[in-house]
Amino acid sequence: MLRRKIIIPAVAVLILIVGSGFKNDFFEIAKQIEIFTTLFKELNMNYVDETNPAELMDTAIKNMLDDLDPYTKFLNEQDVEAYKINNAGKYSGIGALVRSYNNKLLIIEPYQDYPADKAGLKAGDEIIQIGDILISDFKDDATELLKGARNTSVEVAFVRQGKTMTTTIEREAIEVDAVPFYKMADEKTGYIVLNKFNAKASQQTKKALLDLKGQGAEQIILDLRGNPGGLLSEAINVTNLFVPKGELIVTTKSKVKKFNREYKTKNPAEDAKIPLAVLINGNSASASEIVSGSLQDLDRAVIIGARSFGKGLVQRPLRLTYGTQLKVTISRYYTTSGRCIQALDYRNRDAQGNAIRNSDFKEFTTRNGRKVQDGGGVLPDLEIETLKSNSLVKALQSNNTIFDYATRYYYNHPDTELSTFDFSDQDFDRFKAFVSKSNFEYITNTEKVLKEAMAGKDKYLFGENVIQQYQNLLGAIDRSKVDALDTYKSSIQKGLEDEIIKRYFYRQGLYEYYLDQDEAILSARELLANQDQYRDILN
Repeated sequence: MLRRKIIIPAVAVLILIVGSGFKNDFFEIAKQIEIFTTLFKELNMNYVDETNPAELMDTAIKNMLDDLDPYTKFLNEQDVEAYKINNAGKYSGIGALVRSYNNKLLIIEPYQDYPADKAGLKAGDEIIQIGDILISDFKDDATELLKGARNTSVEVAFVRQGKTMTTTIEREAIEVDAVPFYKMADEKTGYIVLNKFNAKASQQTKKALLDLKGQGAEQIILDLRGNPGGLLSEAINVTNLFVPKGELIVTTKSKVKKFNREYKTKNPAEDAKIPLAVLINGNSASASEIVSGSLQDLDRAVIIGARSFGKGLVQRPLRLTYGTQLKVTISRYYTTSGRCIQALDYRNRDAQGNAIRNSDFKEFTTRNGRKVQDGGGVLPDLEIETLKSNSLVKALQSNNTIFDYATRYYYNHPDTELSTFDFSDQDFDRFKAFVSKSNFEYITNTEKVLKEAMAGKDKYLFGENVIQQYQNLLGAIDRSKVDALDTYKSSIQKGLEDEIIKRYFYRQGLYEYYLDQDEAILSARELLANQDQYRDILN
């Protein structure tokens, strides 16, 4: 048998040290590294079949980090570049959101007037070939094949509504705006969408704020819905636009002393008095929660929408060897009142290995003495029913059911106008029929418990009568799922309308539609127009 010299990459040693949490017990660290080195060497030299050391190491690293939290990640050279691009807000490519789903490569959203859009690609198109490479034969991340230098081209084959088509995409420089839209919502109210905290966030938010005030805005709606976060520094800077110099915004606490910091505003506010409403939902996370949570703690803004995601952890990239990095959770952050809004406890897990959701909330007080809670995201001062999510709505989204129906709707209604768009009750009934005929799978916690109980060795002790009742109960649960679509109609319909409107009018059209149709924006406008009610909430 061929014996090969195995070299343990330095990255393994570094990650093991980081994974140990920088313990002072250096003997234990050295012992575990030696065990791992010996095991890795013997495995590669003696295993019955040929092994791939790089793949084995990659698997070992990922499994080790997965045991910590979903944000601590090993970044290879390509990942490092993507991380830099995401924070910088510019890259070269086709200008589209593309997702691998069920072994398919789907166009989720082409950005208006960028290469994919110019080449005729639409949401719902399944890319089956890039250049000479069939997606079905490509085992790595196929989205990498779409990236490339500006002014280069790539040929793609895709399937649309059962028909195979081809096109050539000319790659361009792509600018990712942190503020993709702002406009006067009415003659006194400015509306700003901030959808990511990259390096442009505070600069573009400031520009939008000043422009809107120049147009007569006397009050502002800042929309952070769906904003997944980004740079901590930009969260501080955006908050600083509305908060005076010297205010404590966030504190980070870590077992590593140098990561324990207080972050205060450094500049005079652009406007510390203008009435402000901030919109959030279940996909507003991290930096979005720092901004909304701190503005709430300081009684500087009324928060409107639905409970935010609940990510109270801070990550930092640490350089490793060969151009790789470790993005590691270094600390927890605490908003102005002292609360940490982290929702999931990754230190404690259930029998299935899932992180336990915090339920024992502690109370804190805002500057004016209002009660707020920790442990489960930021709870709005004014909740909007259509923005609330639940396991059924999340399943419809994660299974692409809403996305797929929007694709069907688009091709069945080619002449839709934004001014006359109306998703009727009949349309919702057609969506329900679509769900019942689709492969949509949604298993409730009750079903899981029942199936686990009846799958055990004691199943046959129950007798035929109990087993039949069990089958009847499962059938009743299945039927109730269809009824649940009506129960959560408002939330589901909002998701459908958002997805459908983007198909025709891109995100710009969606934001235009929001100004007069979105419940959260209408509620914010009504509240800001009633300054007595606005002040009552804050006081």
